[in-house]
Amino acid sequence: MESVQRKPQNAVNTPEQMQVIPSGAALGAEIRGMDLSQPVPEASRQLLRQAWADHLVLFWRGQNLPDESLLAAAKIFGVTKEPAARKYQVAGGYKIGGKLVPLHPHLSLISNLDENGLPVEDNGALGSYEVVWHSDNSYVQVPPAGSMLYSVVIPVNGGGDTWFNNQYMAYDELPEELKSAIKGRSQIHDASRNSAGVLRPTVKMPTKPEEVPGPAHPLVRVHPVTGKRALYLGRRRDWPSNYIIGLSNEDSEALLDRLWAHATQPKYAWKHSWQVGDLVLWDNRCAMHYRSEVDPKQPRVLHRTVINGEAVIPG
Repeated sequence: MESVQRKPQNAVNTPEQMQVIPSGAALGAEIRGMDLSQPVPEASRQLLRQAWADHLVLFWRGQNLPDESLLAAAKIFGVTKEPAARKYQVAGGYKIGGKLVPLHPHLSLISNLDENGLPVEDNGALGSYEVVWHSDNSYVQVPPAGSMLYSVVIPVNGGGDTWFNNQYMAYDELPEELKSAIKGRSQIHDASRNSAGVLRPTVKMPTKPEEVPGPAHPLVRVHPVTGKRALYLGRRRDWPSNYIIGLSNEDSEALLDRLWAHATQPKYAWKHSWQVGDLVLWDNRCAMHYRSEVDPKQPRVLHRTVINGEAVIPG
């Protein structure tokens, strides 16, 4: 008798079970029908990678991910690496609950806890502060392609929502005069302060543009997967910070003011309100993100990894 091939009854994460639910905004989609603590077949991996290219930000609810499962989920989308911020945390002796960043080397901690494990406003990292619009690790020579953030402890009505925005759309709708003004131009990406404006451990505060540490990246980059052009503004701190190479300080500041005002318009954005067990993946090559401030009396702890990128392709 001819044998019949049957799928195991406990098969999980199959393409048939997976759903991609767009947010209805300028970017973002929820992925349903998956348990990322379990193996993901290659057919589903391919669908996830396509969904990421289509929607820029993906999120999953109700996940239970030990560190190794979190890293395995990230590896669906590329090779993970040590987040640049973790090096500063270790160099500065950053502690949570009396321990030095007690995580896998490819993970960093996003938390408002102090070294005793108590919530505070300022813990030497992002703390409970507002985190302004930025692209992760744009201040390194080869920025990560993506970031993945997993929520462990979330405040109850305590802030910390995250907005994402679509920089493909921001570039496409840029007035022609601005497109012409930035064509072929690059800027220095400031590595001195984190996304809450806190000076990084072991780094000296710049007093003039020439002292701003960080690499040069084009203001417009081409996405290596989609081939689309996106604005790439990275991050911006109080002056002196990012500046456009080849322009006077006044002209650079004026042009950056206009670009940032355009790129961060609400029509390009979508908000994610966190729940415990949420996993969010975003594409740093074509999206920025922003976090509202957190109630410093309520704990907030998330684990983050980043996905290895490639040299920025000028647009």
